[in-house]
Amino acid sequence: MKKKLHIVSLGCTKNLVDTEVMLGRLKNFTLTDEPEKADVIIVNTCGFIDAAKEESVQTVLNLHETRRKDSLLVMAGCLSERYKAELKKEMPEVDIFTGVGDYDRIDELIAKKESRFTPHVFLVSEEHERIVTGSGSHAYVKLAEGCNQTCSFCAIPGFKGKLHSRTLESVVKEVRRLVDRGFYDFSFISQDSSSYLRDQGIEDGLIELIRVVETIEGVKSARILYLYPSTTSPRLVERIASSSIFENYFDMPIQHINPRILKTMKRGIGADTIKSLLEHMREIPGSFVRTSVIVGFPTETDEEFEELCGFVETFGFDRVNIFEYSDEEGTSAYNLSPKIDPETIRARAERLGEIVERTTVASLEKMVGHTCDMIVEGPSEEHEFLLSARPLLWAPEIDGEVLVNDSDIENILYGKTYRVEVTERVGLQLLGRIRSDA
Repeated sequence: MKKKLHIVSLGCTKNLVDTEVMLGRLKNFTLTDEPEKADVIIVNTCGFIDAAKEESVQTVLNLHETRRKDSLLVMAGCLSERYKAELKKEMPEVDIFTGVGDYDRIDELIAKKESRFTPHVFLVSEEHERIVTGSGSHAYVKLAEGCNQTCSFCAIPGFKGKLHSRTLESVVKEVRRLVDRGFYDFSFISQDSSSYLRDQGIEDGLIELIRVVETIEGVKSARILYLYPSTTSPRLVERIASSSIFENYFDMPIQHINPRILKTMKRGIGADTIKSLLEHMREIPGSFVRTSVIVGFPTETDEEFEELCGFVETFGFDRVNIFEYSDEEGTSAYNLSPKIDPETIRARAERLGEIVERTTVASLEKMVGHTCDMIVEGPSEEHEFLLSARPLLWAPEIDGEVLVNDSDIENILYGKTYRVEVTERVGLQLLGRIRSDA
């Protein structure tokens, strides 16, 4: 009998790709959703901010409470890497610790029951077999690891290192292999995607990536996630807009808009340039603009917070992630003062959240009455009689779904693209009707 594996991937989609590599190395195991029946349990942790760290630790402890005594509990990933010494000392519940350098050797570590922290960050390549999860049509493709930016609030470079891009050839080979397996929709990801290949002396790596991916037969749609403002050029925006494959999807975390806060955050770019880039993106017909912001950054005044609120509402982003500032040791912001008290941070996040809900509703409302290409993913978790569809313009999971409650054709195939008319909006949810094949 095959041994059983229970695996949990926390944090970002970049973590998910690494989890999929581990699954590829452990394909001799049978996956189970019941941790109490697993021979091996793996938690791929996130160490980005306090909330993610707490979730990672609690997940490990909860799984320990339910697991069999003879099973192996593995703590892998960013949190394990960042606090390797502390966790090995304080969490005797864990049998194997490993960080961000040994995803492709996870089978070896389990066989030897050995903890290991390879000093080099693992970078997936076309040689690593992945078991892509969650979809038979969409796959994430990681472009790079690490980051050359020096944002004062971010601890990632401390445990992920400097930018290390995959070669363009490696990325193309992986996409072709995925196409051969039936995938046709792709999201390209990294910590700072717009810096792709700059460490190899190529200034416009993403533009070159777009050119090459457009030549790969079988790729129907793609998008790029995690653009960084100071390395995103108007030329790149225009190239995305002119692409026949890449969606007009612009995911660029701005974090703030006040000039002083941006400078203190060490974002490397001013407010006027950010606004100009965003306006350029918004001017593109049918564009979708997503961002992330931080509230409660040390020294942020009420007036500076209100400036952020005003800009978010006026610009009208399609989606916004709001992060409450997390004080991370090892960052320069850790030593900044005065700090904003937690109650004020929470209140600011709630106030901005109300604005973001309005801008999201406005974005959704614009789609009502329009017909566009969508992937029908399968039955919706909302109701067994509804189907879940995702417009190709949207990124998986983070941008939502369209609930299909009617169709003009029979025998709907999951994972296939159809022309879907958005018929109405109910709160933050869109309803749609399948009109025809795409």
